[in-house]
Amino acid sequence: MTDLRSMNSIKSGMGLREFRAVLAVAELGSFRRAAAALGYTQSALSHQVSAFETALGWPIFHRPGGRGQVRLTAAGQAVCLRARRALGEVEAMAADAEEAERGRSVRLRVGVSQTAAAEIMPAALQVFRDEHPGLEVVLSEVDDAEEVRVAFRKGILDFAFTHSPEPDEFIEAEPVLEDSWVILTRRDSAIAEMNRPGFDALDGLDLVAWTQRWLVQVELEEALSRRGISPRIVYRTDDNLALQRLVAAGLGHACIGRLAARRAVDPSLTWIAPRDFLSPRTIALCYPRNRQMTAASRALIAAIRTQAAV
Repeated sequence: MTDLRSMNSIKSGMGLREFRAVLAVAELGSFRRAAAALGYTQSALSHQVSAFETALGWPIFHRPGGRGQVRLTAAGQAVCLRARRALGEVEAMAADAEEAERGRSVRLRVGVSQTAAAEIMPAALQVFRDEHPGLEVVLSEVDDAEEVRVAFRKGILDFAFTHSPEPDEFIEAEPVLEDSWVILTRRDSAIAEMNRPGFDALDGLDLVAWTQRWLVQVELEEALSRRGISPRIVYRTDDNLALQRLVAAGLGHACIGRLAARRAVDPSLTWIAPRDFLSPRTIALCYPRNRQMTAASRALIAAIRTQAAV
Protein backbone atom coordinates (compact mmCIF):
# COMPACT_ATOMS: atom_id res chain seq x y z
CA MET A 1 0.00 0.00 0.00
CA THR A 2 1.40 3.40 -0.93
CA ASP A 3 0.71 6.83 0.54
CA LEU A 4 -0.88 7.95 -2.73
CA ARG A 5 -4.59 8.55 -2.55
CA SER A 6 -6.94 6.51 -4.65
CA MET A 7 -7.21 8.09 -8.08
CA ASN A 8 -10.89 7.13 -8.16
CA SER A 9 -11.48 9.18 -5.02
CA ILE A 10 -9.68 12.19 -6.47
CA LYS A 11 -11.48 12.03 -9.82
CA SER A 12 -14.90 11.80 -8.19
CA GLY A 13 -14.41 15.11 -6.38
CA MET A 14 -12.84 17.06 -9.21
CA GLY A 15 -14.98 18.25 -12.09
CA LEU A 16 -15.24 21.40 -14.16
CA ARG A 17 -17.74 22.85 -11.70
CA GLU A 18 -15.28 22.45 -8.85
CA PHE A 19 -12.45 23.90 -10.96
CA ARG A 20 -14.51 27.01 -11.68
CA ALA A 21 -15.48 27.34 -8.01
CA VAL A 22 -11.87 27.17 -6.80
CA LEU A 23 -10.64 29.63 -9.43
CA ALA A 24 -13.42 32.11 -8.65
CA VAL A 25 -12.60 32.08 -4.93
CA ALA A 26 -8.88 32.42 -5.67
CA GLU A 27 -9.44 35.36 -8.04
CA LEU A 28 -11.98 37.24 -5.90
CA GLY A 29 -10.52 36.41 -2.49
CA SER A 30 -13.93 35.67 -1.00
CA PHE A 31 -16.43 32.80 -0.97
CA ARG A 32 -19.27 35.32 -0.84
CA ARG A 33 -18.11 37.27 -3.91
CA ALA A 34 -17.27 34.09 -5.82
CA ALA A 35 -20.72 32.62 -5.11
CA ALA A 36 -22.39 35.80 -6.36
CA ALA A 37 -20.25 35.82 -9.52
CA LEU A 38 -21.07 32.17 -10.31
CA GLY A 39 -24.75 32.36 -9.35
CA TYR A 40 -24.51 29.92 -6.42
CA THR A 41 -25.42 30.25 -2.77
CA GLN A 42 -22.39 30.63 -0.55
CA SER A 43 -23.09 27.29 1.15
CA ALA A 44 -23.27 25.49 -2.22
CA LEU A 45 -19.95 26.99 -3.29
CA SER A 46 -18.32 26.11 0.04
CA HIS A 47 -19.54 22.53 -0.39
CA GLN A 48 -17.96 22.29 -3.85
CA VAL A 49 -14.61 23.56 -2.59
CA SER A 50 -14.73 21.31 0.47
CA ALA A 51 -15.46 18.28 -1.74
CA PHE A 52 -12.48 19.22 -3.88
CA GLU A 53 -10.22 19.52 -0.83
CA THR A 54 -11.44 16.19 0.55
CA ALA A 55 -10.76 14.45 -2.74
CA LEU A 56 -7.35 16.10 -3.05
CA GLY A 57 -6.35 15.43 0.55
CA TRP A 58 -4.95 18.92 1.10
CA PRO A 59 -6.49 22.29 1.99
CA ILE A 60 -6.63 24.70 -0.94
CA PHE A 61 -7.33 27.91 0.98
CA HIS A 62 -6.29 29.59 4.20
CA ARG A 63 -9.58 30.75 5.72
CA PRO A 64 -9.06 33.63 8.18
CA GLY A 65 -12.75 33.86 9.10
CA GLY A 66 -14.89 36.96 9.32
CA ARG A 67 -14.30 39.46 6.52
CA GLY A 68 -10.67 38.51 6.00
CA GLN A 69 -9.59 37.62 2.47
CA VAL A 70 -9.00 33.94 1.83
CA ARG A 71 -5.58 32.99 0.46
CA LEU A 72 -4.29 30.05 -1.51
CA THR A 73 -2.14 27.45 0.21
CA ALA A 74 0.91 26.07 -1.58
CA ALA A 75 -1.24 23.15 -2.73
CA GLY A 76 -3.93 25.61 -3.82
CA GLN A 77 -1.49 27.53 -6.01
CA ALA A 78 -0.50 24.32 -7.78
CA VAL A 79 -4.15 23.33 -8.16
CA CYS A 80 -5.15 26.68 -9.68
CA LEU A 81 -2.36 26.51 -12.23
CA ARG A 82 -3.57 23.10 -13.41
CA ALA A 83 -7.23 24.04 -13.17
CA ARG A 84 -6.75 27.05 -15.47
CA ARG A 85 -4.97 24.85 -17.97
CA ALA A 86 -7.70 22.21 -17.77
CA LEU A 87 -10.50 24.73 -18.33
CA GLY A 88 -8.51 26.29 -21.15
CA GLU A 89 -8.18 22.89 -22.80
CA VAL A 90 -11.91 22.24 -22.45
CA GLU A 91 -12.75 25.63 -23.96
CA ALA A 92 -10.29 25.03 -26.79
CA MET A 93 -11.72 21.55 -27.37
CA ALA A 94 -15.22 22.98 -27.72
CA ALA A 95 -13.99 25.73 -30.03
CA ASP A 96 -12.03 23.30 -32.19
CA ALA A 97 -15.01 20.96 -32.41
CA GLU A 98 -17.25 23.83 -33.49
CA GLU A 99 -14.65 25.04 -35.96
CA ALA A 100 -14.34 21.54 -37.45
CA GLU A 101 -18.09 20.92 -37.57
CA ARG A 102 -19.21 24.33 -38.81
CA GLY A 103 -16.15 25.11 -40.88
CA ARG A 104 -16.10 28.80 -41.64
CA SER A 105 -19.00 29.89 -39.44
CA VAL A 106 -17.12 30.10 -36.12
CA ARG A 107 -17.11 33.52 -34.44
CA LEU A 108 -14.13 35.31 -32.91
CA ARG A 109 -14.86 38.24 -30.56
CA VAL A 110 -12.29 41.01 -30.25
CA GLY A 111 -12.39 43.94 -27.82
CA VAL A 112 -11.05 47.07 -29.49
CA SER A 113 -10.38 50.73 -28.92
CA GLN A 114 -11.57 53.08 -31.66
CA THR A 115 -7.99 53.40 -32.89
CA ALA A 116 -7.42 49.64 -33.04
CA ALA A 117 -10.74 49.15 -34.82
CA ALA A 118 -9.95 51.78 -37.44
CA GLU A 119 -6.18 51.51 -37.89
CA ILE A 120 -5.15 47.92 -37.08
CA MET A 121 -8.05 45.56 -37.65
CA PRO A 122 -9.07 46.39 -41.27
CA ALA A 123 -5.66 45.47 -42.71
CA ALA A 124 -5.32 42.49 -40.35
CA LEU A 125 -8.74 41.15 -41.35
CA GLN A 126 -7.90 41.46 -45.03
CA VAL A 127 -4.96 39.11 -44.47
CA PHE A 128 -6.97 36.85 -42.14
CA ARG A 129 -9.82 36.48 -44.65
CA ASP A 130 -7.49 34.85 -47.18
CA GLU A 131 -7.05 31.90 -44.81
CA HIS A 132 -10.53 31.95 -43.21
CA PRO A 133 -12.79 33.65 -45.76
CA GLY A 134 -16.13 32.90 -44.08
CA LEU A 135 -15.29 33.19 -40.41
CA GLU A 136 -17.20 35.86 -38.48
CA VAL A 137 -15.19 38.37 -36.41
CA VAL A 138 -17.07 40.67 -34.04
CA LEU A 139 -15.39 43.91 -32.90
CA SER A 140 -16.71 45.36 -29.61
CA GLU A 141 -15.48 48.58 -28.03
CA VAL A 142 -13.89 48.18 -24.57
CA ASP A 143 -12.88 50.90 -22.13
CA ASP A 144 -10.06 49.55 -19.97
CA ALA A 145 -8.14 46.55 -18.68
CA GLU A 146 -10.67 45.83 -15.92
CA GLU A 147 -13.50 45.59 -18.44
CA VAL A 148 -11.35 43.24 -20.51
CA ARG A 149 -10.63 41.07 -17.45
CA VAL A 150 -14.33 40.75 -16.65
CA ALA A 151 -15.19 39.99 -20.29
CA PHE A 152 -12.58 37.22 -20.41
CA ARG A 153 -13.85 35.71 -17.17
CA LYS A 154 -17.43 35.68 -18.49
CA GLY A 155 -16.38 34.33 -21.87
CA ILE A 156 -17.65 37.43 -23.71
CA LEU A 157 -14.37 38.13 -25.56
CA ASP A 158 -11.62 35.98 -27.05
CA PHE A 159 -9.08 38.81 -27.52
CA ALA A 160 -8.82 42.48 -26.66
CA PHE A 161 -6.55 45.46 -27.26
CA THR A 162 -5.43 47.50 -24.26
CA HIS A 163 -2.99 50.34 -23.63
CA SER A 164 0.11 49.68 -21.50
CA PRO A 165 -1.37 46.70 -19.59
CA GLU A 166 0.01 45.71 -16.20
CA PRO A 167 1.33 42.14 -15.76
CA ASP A 168 -1.53 39.86 -14.75
CA GLU A 169 -1.68 36.18 -13.78
CA PHE A 170 -4.96 35.71 -15.65
CA ILE A 171 -4.26 37.61 -18.88
CA GLU A 172 -1.50 37.19 -21.45
CA ALA A 173 -0.52 40.50 -23.05
CA GLU A 174 1.65 40.72 -26.15
CA PRO A 175 2.92 44.19 -27.16
CA VAL A 176 1.81 45.03 -30.68
CA LEU A 177 3.25 48.50 -31.22
CA GLU A 178 4.33 51.72 -29.54
CA ASP A 179 1.83 54.52 -30.08
CA SER A 180 3.44 57.73 -28.81
CA TRP A 181 1.51 60.91 -28.01
CA VAL A 182 1.52 63.60 -30.71
CA ILE A 183 -0.12 67.01 -31.11
CA LEU A 184 -2.99 67.19 -33.57
CA THR A 185 -3.58 70.68 -34.94
CA ARG A 186 -4.61 72.63 -38.02
CA ARG A 187 -2.00 73.18 -40.71
CA ASP A 188 -2.44 76.95 -40.41
CA SER A 189 -2.01 77.07 -36.62
CA ALA A 190 0.89 78.77 -34.84
CA ILE A 191 2.02 75.43 -33.38
CA ALA A 192 2.25 73.90 -36.88
CA GLU A 193 4.73 76.62 -37.85
CA MET A 194 7.08 75.87 -34.93
CA ASN A 195 10.24 73.82 -35.39
CA ARG A 196 9.58 70.68 -33.36
CA PRO A 197 7.84 72.25 -30.36
CA GLY A 198 7.57 70.49 -27.02
CA PHE A 199 4.33 69.67 -25.20
CA ASP A 200 4.83 72.90 -23.25
CA ALA A 201 3.63 74.72 -26.39
CA LEU A 202 0.13 73.65 -25.32
CA ASP A 203 0.32 75.53 -22.02
CA GLY A 204 -2.64 77.90 -21.81
CA LEU A 205 -4.04 76.90 -25.22
CA ASP A 206 -7.49 75.44 -25.94
CA LEU A 207 -7.47 71.65 -26.05
CA VAL A 208 -10.01 69.11 -27.28
CA ALA A 209 -9.71 65.94 -25.18
CA TRP A 210 -11.15 62.53 -24.51
CA THR A 211 -13.51 62.15 -21.58
CA GLN A 212 -11.91 61.01 -18.35
CA ARG A 213 -13.60 57.63 -18.45
CA TRP A 214 -10.61 56.70 -20.65
CA LEU A 215 -7.71 55.85 -18.35
CA VAL A 216 -5.18 56.96 -20.98
CA GLN A 217 -6.68 60.48 -20.92
CA VAL A 218 -6.39 60.66 -17.14
CA GLU A 219 -2.75 59.54 -17.37
CA LEU A 220 -2.09 62.13 -20.10
CA GLU A 221 -3.50 65.00 -18.04
CA GLU A 222 -1.53 63.87 -14.99
CA ALA A 223 1.68 63.74 -17.08
CA LEU A 224 1.08 67.27 -18.39
CA SER A 225 0.30 68.55 -14.91
CA ARG A 226 3.53 67.11 -13.48
CA ARG A 227 5.41 69.20 -16.04
CA GLY A 228 3.48 72.33 -15.17
CA ILE A 229 1.63 72.32 -18.51
CA SER A 230 -1.98 73.53 -18.17
CA PRO A 231 -3.97 73.68 -21.41
CA ARG A 232 -7.61 74.78 -21.26
CA ILE A 233 -9.77 71.76 -22.03
CA VAL A 234 -12.75 73.27 -23.83
CA TYR A 235 -14.42 70.16 -25.25
CA ARG A 236 -14.41 66.48 -24.36
CA THR A 237 -15.68 63.56 -26.44
CA ASP A 238 -15.56 59.76 -26.59
CA ASP A 239 -15.55 59.72 -30.37
CA ASN A 240 -12.33 59.88 -32.40
CA LEU A 241 -14.06 61.31 -35.47
CA ALA A 242 -15.74 64.04 -33.41
CA LEU A 243 -12.45 64.96 -31.75
CA GLN A 244 -10.70 65.38 -35.08
CA ARG A 245 -13.60 67.37 -36.54
CA LEU A 246 -13.51 69.74 -33.55
CA VAL A 247 -9.80 70.34 -34.09
CA ALA A 248 -10.35 70.82 -37.84
CA ALA A 249 -12.98 73.46 -37.00
CA GLY A 250 -10.30 75.42 -35.15
CA LEU A 251 -11.86 74.86 -31.71
CA GLY A 252 -8.65 73.66 -30.12
CA HIS A 253 -5.65 71.37 -30.49
CA ALA A 254 -5.52 67.76 -29.24
CA CYS A 255 -3.10 65.17 -27.91
CA ILE A 256 -3.78 61.79 -29.47
CA GLY A 257 -1.84 58.67 -30.40
CA ARG A 258 0.33 58.78 -33.49
CA LEU A 259 -1.52 55.80 -34.96
CA ALA A 260 -4.82 57.72 -35.10
CA ALA A 261 -3.21 61.01 -36.13
CA ARG A 262 -1.28 59.69 -39.12
CA ARG A 263 -4.50 59.29 -41.10
CA ALA A 264 -6.32 62.45 -40.12
CA VAL A 265 -9.90 62.67 -41.33
CA ASP A 266 -9.64 66.26 -42.66
CA PRO A 267 -7.04 67.73 -45.07
CA SER A 268 -6.76 70.82 -42.86
CA LEU A 269 -5.22 68.71 -40.09
CA THR A 270 -1.63 67.82 -39.41
CA TRP A 271 0.22 66.26 -36.49
CA ILE A 272 3.50 67.04 -34.77
CA ALA A 273 5.78 64.66 -32.90
CA PRO A 274 7.07 66.87 -30.05
CA ARG A 275 10.75 66.87 -29.23
CA ASP A 276 10.10 65.61 -25.68
CA PHE A 277 8.71 62.28 -24.52
CA LEU A 278 5.39 62.07 -22.69
CA SER A 279 4.42 58.81 -20.95
CA PRO A 280 4.65 55.49 -22.82
CA ARG A 281 1.72 54.19 -24.88
CA THR A 282 2.07 50.52 -25.70
CA ILE A 283 -0.82 48.88 -27.52
CA ALA A 284 -1.01 45.21 -26.56
CA LEU A 285 -3.16 42.31 -27.68
CA CYS A 286 -4.53 40.38 -24.70
CA TYR A 287 -6.12 36.97 -24.31
CA PRO A 288 -6.83 34.64 -21.36
CA ARG A 289 -3.66 33.07 -20.01
CA ASN A 290 -3.29 29.29 -20.41
CA ARG A 291 -6.20 29.04 -22.86
CA GLN A 292 -5.41 26.82 -25.80
CA MET A 293 -5.79 28.60 -29.15
CA THR A 294 -7.77 27.32 -32.11
CA ALA A 295 -6.25 27.43 -35.57
CA ALA A 296 -8.42 30.43 -36.42
CA SER A 297 -7.36 32.27 -33.27
CA ARG A 298 -3.69 31.72 -34.02
CA ALA A 299 -4.18 32.93 -37.59
CA LEU A 300 -5.88 36.13 -36.40
CA ILE A 301 -3.11 36.87 -33.91
CA ALA A 302 -0.49 36.38 -36.62
CA ALA A 303 -2.35 38.73 -38.97
CA ILE A 304 -2.63 41.41 -36.29
CA ARG A 305 1.07 41.19 -35.46
CA THR A 306 2.05 41.41 -39.12
CA GLN A 307 -0.14 44.40 -39.97
CA ALA A 308 0.65 46.31 -36.79
CA ALA A 309 4.33 46.19 -37.72
CA VAL A 310 3.72 47.76 -41.15
